Amino acid sequence: MKVTILLICSCLVWGGLGKPQFPDQEKDPLFWNTWAQRTLKNALTLQKLNQNTAKNLILFLGDGMGIPTVTAARILKGQLSRQSGEETQLEMDYFPFVALSKTYNTNAQVSDSAGTATAFLCGVKANEGTVGVSAAAVRSQCNSTQGNEVTSILRWAKEAGKSVGIVTTTRVNHATPSAAYAHCVDRDWYSDGEMPAEAVQAGCKDIARQLFENIPDIDVIMGGGRKYMFPKNQSDVEYPGEKKHFGTRIDRRNLVEEWNNRMKNKNAHYVWNKKELLSLNPNSVDYLLGLFEPGDLPYDLERNNETDPSLTEMVEVAIKILKKNPSGFYLLVEGGRIDHGHHDGKAKQALHEAVEMDRAIGHAGLMTSINDTMTVVTADHSHMFNFGGYTPRGNTIFGLAPMLSDVDQKPFTAILYGNGPGFKVVNGLRENVSTLDYEENNYKAQSAVPLSIETHGGEDVAVFAKGPMAHLLHGVHEQNYIPHVMAYAACIGQNRDHCMSSSGASSLSAALPSLTALLTLIRLLC
Repeated sequence: MKVTILLICSCLVWGGLGKPQFPDQEKDPLFWNTWAQRTLKNALTLQKLNQNTAKNLILFLGDGMGIPTVTAARILKGQLSRQSGEETQLEMDYFPFVALSKTYNTNAQVSDSAGTATAFLCGVKANEGTVGVSAAAVRSQCNSTQGNEVTSILRWAKEAGKSVGIVTTTRVNHATPSAAYAHCVDRDWYSDGEMPAEAVQAGCKDIARQLFENIPDIDVIMGGGRKYMFPKNQSDVEYPGEKKHFGTRIDRRNLVEEWNNRMKNKNAHYVWNKKELLSLNPNSVDYLLGLFEPGDLPYDLERNNETDPSLTEMVEVAIKILKKNPSGFYLLVEGGRIDHGHHDGKAKQALHEAVEMDRAIGHAGLMTSINDTMTVVTADHSHMFNFGGYTPRGNTIFGLAPMLSDVDQKPFTAILYGNGPGFKVVNGLRENVSTLDYEENNYKAQSAVPLSIETHGGEDVAVFAKGPMAHLLHGVHEQNYIPHVMAYAACIGQNRDHCMSSSGASSLSAALPSLTALLTLIRLLC
């Protein structure tokens, strides 16, 4: 009975706010029928499949961008444009093909970003905490590395003559990007300063070192992680007085200086701030190393617009450099701090990161063509994030649900976490969120279970695809299927036979008219 009364009161309050917050045209069935018919006509055009060979491949990876995050980011995007939000379309919403990806690791029902990155980059499922090695490798056991290395689609593309790039808002040696080039049994071995001495002595290499040694001449590398490239205790160029940003390398190597020396005759540039990046002429740059922070890049909401480039700005420069290669390119783009926002329980930070990644997706679409560029957008895993509570149309995504709890008679926000740092008890009761600024950038949404760091979620994640062979991403697939499809579309790696046969058939078809004319001439002459 109490629930019924609360719901009725909520509806009365809702109704008392005036007219429902949606456009008048939505009252007319013609509006919805016309929209649906237009969508149907667009869908019918997809019956003619794009079976071109993909010259370019772009993978946008939203770290931790589960389906609830996609939906909430869509609403936020609309509300940032002063719309109600629900009817808004993200750039990825326009992609014609959508699939679901099963994200478990070989040894984990709920995965981590290292094992999943190995899946969607190397085509092989792996154990949590390991990058670029098969499931035969054991986390943190150095001697299980050798013989269990697996290669990535970035390497396959490089070996096929394409230019390759990595752009991330995290450290460039973080879990997701590192699986593109490293073979490491522990994702946390950022530099030798984070490795156990016995692992170093046994010959295992840290991830930062592998960035420069495993795949020579990666064309574009942009993100954070500067401190892992410099000798231990060397001060940082941007934060010279802050010890937490000092170099970490025990071997005293300066990997940036080594890169500069090796690339000095190759139109290569190293930059560490936005001004240097945007002052470059991409037409005269063949190789770019951009390390914009000692650790991860700041959240987009906290980014210094003068010194820190946005993800969209980095993607634009990357594509301008990579697309000069007539053989095409492969580009990995990670919106990595979506994940960090969720781990901190800071939904506002996470969702703004997702909106910025969507902006980068749209910009990349303007710079490329679906005729020769396959673009895939997906996530490595989800989070214990969700939103609900019968919120009315147009309710701010960070706002309160229109009802009180029927248990403790207190309000609650629409956004909640299943676990995380937002759990708080005051005088033995759940904290009253109406006394807090729950729309503040760093507000930690309430959670059901107290944890210092919120955890990943285990459900499937979405895969959005457009361009050549995008129709092969459909239905429900294992996560490691993704790079196999992308390689097939581009005729790289182990997926080349169909290209050879189709090109041979095409050559034969083109030659047939000439051959027929020649035979006719011979017959006439004879």
